[in-house]
Amino acid sequence: MRIALFVTCLADTLFPAAATATVRLLERLGHEVVFPEDQTCCGQMHVNIGYPDEALRLVRRHVRVFAPYDVVVAPSGSCVGSVRHQHATVARRAGDERLASRAEEVAARTYELSELLVDVLGVTDVGAYYPHRVTYHPTCHSLRVLRVGDRPLRLLREVRGLDLVELPQAEQCCGFGGTFALKNADTSMAMLADKMRNVLATRADVCTAGDASCLMHIGGGLSRLRTGVRTVHLAEILASTEAGARGVGRDVAGVAR
Repeated sequence: MRIALFVTCLADTLFPAAATATVRLLERLGHEVVFPEDQTCCGQMHVNIGYPDEALRLVRRHVRVFAPYDVVVAPSGSCVGSVRHQHATVARRAGDERLASRAEEVAARTYELSELLVDVLGVTDVGAYYPHRVTYHPTCHSLRVLRVGDRPLRLLREVRGLDLVELPQAEQCCGFGGTFALKNADTSMAMLADKMRNVLATRADVCTAGDASCLMHIGGGLSRLRTGVRTVHLAEILASTEAGARGVGRDVAGVAR
């Protein structure tokens, strides 16, 4: 299958390991992954903070760039949620019904990584090896917007060597919420404190999720407290192999130590 990678802003600029892991994983499963170089921000931030004109231009570009592809994947529930639930609305509010229809067509072919693996490719065992104690945080957009359900957990349960432990009060928001964390910093930090307390209660080595934004928020808090708990994107765990674990000076995600 030929799959277009929708990289997302955070993966492109701050967390490229999540994007490269997505590519490695899908190529290992026998698929061709292409990267449309004209892609930019999907416009979610602009929609959420009240800049519809700017968002419209980004929606138009996103549709033009990804329309030629039968399948699009992103290592982000948040951005896929925007493509599915905001793009057509932005176009219709601007009076562009043709763009709205095209946006719906692209949205119907756009998947968050765990959705693509389980629902489209029909796999849960991707041949991964990750010998760590791991807990999973279901991000708000993946949980409430995309409703990915237990797909990420089904994938994690098949990873050899991985000790999966349930996160207490898992469905509670971590407090990030994009600009919410800036505009409501005190509330955001209180929510983060609750999330970190629950992560630490699992005694996990690693907290994973499908969104780099939430991992950035949780990971920043855990790092400041010097807990030793790492945050690792779901794609990085699924891309890890036993052969990679034997690499000198590298961890199982293929990252140099």
